Amino acid sequence: MSTETLKEVTNYNYGLEKIFDKAQDFLPINGTDYVELYVGNAKQAAHFYKTAFGFQSLAYAGLETGLRDRVSYVLQQDKIRLVLTTPLKSSSPVSEHIRKHGDGIKVIALWVDDARKSYEETIRRGATSYFEPMMEKDEHGEIVRAGIHTYGDTVHIFVERKNYKGLFMPGFTAWASDYNPGWTGLKYIDHMVGNVELGGMNKWAEFYANVMGFANLVTFDDKDISTQYTALMSKVMTNGNGRIKFPINEPANGIKKSQIEEYLDFYEGPGCQHIAVATDDIVFTVSEMRKRGVEFLHVPGDYYDTVQGRVGEIAEDLNVLKSLGIMVDRDEEGYLLQIFTKPVEDRPTLFFEIIQRKGAKSFGKGNFKALFESIEAEQARRGTL
Repeated sequence: MSTETLKEVTNYNYGLEKIFDKAQDFLPINGTDYVELYVGNAKQAAHFYKTAFGFQSLAYAGLETGLRDRVSYVLQQDKIRLVLTTPLKSSSPVSEHIRKHGDGIKVIALWVDDARKSYEETIRRGATSYFEPMMEKDEHGEIVRAGIHTYGDTVHIFVERKNYKGLFMPGFTAWASDYNPGWTGLKYIDHMVGNVELGGMNKWAEFYANVMGFANLVTFDDKDISTQYTALMSKVMTNGNGRIKFPINEPANGIKKSQIEEYLDFYEGPGCQHIAVATDDIVFTVSEMRKRGVEFLHVPGDYYDTVQGRVGEIAEDLNVLKSLGIMVDRDEEGYLLQIFTKPVEDRPTLFFEIIQRKGAKSFGKGNFKALFESIEAEQARRGTL
């Protein structure tokens, strides 16, 4: 590395440290508390995520617990909590969300020490209120929650649970089930990707920077993320401690319709495109998920011909990775392994990324072309390319 390059990296890192310090002053975030999906049939969706992804039954709220307008099932695997919510009336706002978007992510909940302060600080900096701070109590203590809007119909809810010892939160009861397939090794949410309209990326990157104190970790332009036919642009925003990372994607001009445009068409607006979930053993996780029926994108056949020369020595058997379709990339800190599912519902919208980091802090830039060619092949089969 040249002296000038080293100076640029040092200055960049110093700038990030200053932004991170500022972020931690007014909006410290401990991690992702839960992700809530609005779905057409929560009972059936819960069965799918238990069977295919290895989530376990945790909590339930519905008619039996006093709710009259919706039902929610809470699933957990290690530090990941999914809440699957279905409306009980056509007049419910949940019904309207599903009518427009299909099954999709409504809430990205953030675990904080002080929900009131988080709400007040973000509102003061320009956020739009979803709901004001509210305290919920039961025999296990109290939880404070407050919400703000972000891109499309997606919202962030700040969750303060330092005075709560219960299973999930007030209003929920334990969900006992005789059917609990074994876990698949998923550990925590690594990052969550939002798709926005052309011209929306900078707007929402500025929102996370100015309203929530996030830093722009890295930017990818249409030269970084493109194929012969399509392209997109992305800015990765991160909070002060790096536990929350939100890449924001927008389409770029191309010969054909990009995956971002396809998502926006079928989701009917901006939304969360995919959840990247981390594992400590991607070979086990992907092998297990394949046995349970999860479908993954097919990696182009010649991809593995150049992997060894591009990433160098790795601990895993490349033939095993090839047989499973797992991709590899390296940065200055180490390497990562990643794979992407096909959409997990009929609309070509929400999908999952499985990622194992072996030191790498990046997002697999060296895999972008192969990944996008895989997605384009699926688009061509759907007739949407």
